[in-house]
Amino acid sequence: MKYCYLNSPIGQLLLAGDEEGLKIIGFPEGKGRREPEETWTEDASVFGDARRQLSEYFAGQRRHFDLKLAPHGTEFQLQVLKELQKIPYGETISYGELAKRIGRPKASRAVGMANGRNPLPIVIPCHRVIGSNGSLTGFGGGIPTKKKLLHLEHNGSA
Repeated sequence: MKYCYLNSPIGQLLLAGDEEGLKIIGFPEGKGRREPEETWTEDASVFGDARRQLSEYFAGQRRHFDLKLAPHGTEFQLQVLKELQKIPYGETISYGELAKRIGRPKASRAVGMANGRNPLPIVIPCHRVIGSNGSLTGFGGGIPTKKKLLHLEHNGSA
């Protein structure tokens, strides 16, 4: 596994992956904070596209990512991650709506848990899922980071 860091308006992000694709985006703080493992090798050269596209996103110049992704998870988690990628830039939906979209209308709590385990936040936009009452519920990078990402998508700057 290779890794590098990307400086962003929300702090230094950890990017990690291998020949399968990008596997991890780690936040600098919050429950989504990640550190490189001892067996990983620092090598920014393999993340050129990811670094460029994320930088464009933070500059308000990119709305969709075109990266080779390799998230890991259960079949259910991967189904949730796939559906998250369909939420349009600048829009939000509730956990209940996300559960309906995957054909499991009573599974909003399980959807929330899968959403919270998203290994590729931002690129797989779990920040676009909010509480049914419009509240900004849990987020791996912390609520202030979620607010910044939603602000970026609504106003063009983080």
